[in-house]
Amino acid sequence: MGATATLSATGLAVEPGSETTCTVVVRNTGELVDQFTVDVVGDAAGWSSAEPGSVNLVPQGSAEVVVRFAPPRASDVPAGPVPFGVRVASREDPYGSVVEEGVVEVGSFTDLSAELVPGKVEAGRRGRFELAVDNVGNHPVGLRFTPSDPDGELDFRLDRREVVLAPGTAAFVKLLVKPRDTFLRGQPRSRPFRVEVLPNAGNPFVADGMFVQRQLMPKWLLPALLALAALAVLLGVLWFTVVQSAVKSAARDAATEQAGDVKAAAQRAEDSAGQAKTDSQAAKGNSEAAMQAVGLDPSAAPGAQPSAVRPAATPAGDPTDFRIAADSAITANPALFTDFVFTPADDKKSVNVSDIVLQNPFGDLGLVRVVRDANGTRSTILELNLANFRDLDRHYVQPLQFKPGEKIVFSVSCQNPAAKGNCKPAVSFSGRVA
Repeated sequence: MGATATLSATGLAVEPGSETTCTVVVRNTGELVDQFTVDVVGDAAGWSSAEPGSVNLVPQGSAEVVVRFAPPRASDVPAGPVPFGVRVASREDPYGSVVEEGVVEVGSFTDLSAELVPGKVEAGRRGRFELAVDNVGNHPVGLRFTPSDPDGELDFRLDRREVVLAPGTAAFVKLLVKPRDTFLRGQPRSRPFRVEVLPNAGNPFVADGMFVQRQLMPKWLLPALLALAALAVLLGVLWFTVVQSAVKSAARDAATEQAGDVKAAAQRAEDSAGQAKTDSQAAKGNSEAAMQAVGLDPSAAPGAQPSAVRPAATPAGDPTDFRIAADSAITANPALFTDFVFTPADDKKSVNVSDIVLQNPFGDLGLVRVVRDANGTRSTILELNLANFRDLDRHYVQPLQFKPGEKIVFSVSCQNPAAKGNCKPAVSFSGRVA
């Protein structure tokens, strides 16, 4: 019992978005009436079908089934040969099922797009853009980038001149635009430019951008200078006409009053000094008399007492510093964070942090947090967007205190594009351990 299957063709070709067919002849080699199910297995199964999907055959009977291949025009169906199998399964005799194999050649198609983000930048000295290029075709494409402007008034700097894009991927290329000439004052000047994208397969295409060059001098600077000059003139007039004479008069009256107070204080000091001298001589005489009474020589008495020594101030703990470096994988959920934990070596001492320095040397994107972990209870101390800094220093007049047993957690939510890779920010702490 069982079945045989014969393909009309084992080598086929088809373009994405269209279809091709072949036939398979199914024969019942068993001795019973049987039902045979026909389907396609392998990498082509997702975009293939058999019509009809099942046939009923008497012994030694046969039937033709049409196998249809219709790959979509999408990047997830790669160009090139795709092996397939046509499976004929017997209901009465599962062990008599057969599979006939073949290959369908999927054609290639190119579908590329490019865009400058943002499309327009206004600045005085330089503008920063990002060229986003997408490959939604079904084969790898090599690309070269050539920026230019029609008037030759701009200079361009790309961080990459060439890339190779796999199907269904995108590349992000940083572009710095600088005008060759600058001006202090004047109306903004529009500088259109374009970036030509040259693929190794397909036609070239362009991404257009606009750099609006502004004056270097801020618009508010000249009115502010004029206002300051007018204020200076007004203050000068007031000084020479009103304030100077009033100040001289007040200073003269104050000096006269102060001189009288100083003279009275000097007289009181002189009277006090005379009384102190009299009291000192009386005390000295009493002391000498007392020493003579007990048989001591007054001339042998010490003349001065040792001065007290002020104890040295003790420092508020031992200085310490440490660093937490992160290597966080990209996540599509901005609320999902990866923790990097620092546990103090001595769990019986407090850590008092007075300075925090955050570093983002690779220009990563996402969020970072500095978190206090007190036996599982967490509180956020600092939360920042990575796009807002490369180096950031925070100084605390009142140090942040981490009590014994508390941990310092550096949490990162990495939102980099896939081509950029993991986020690698870091944070340094300095302070004292007490």
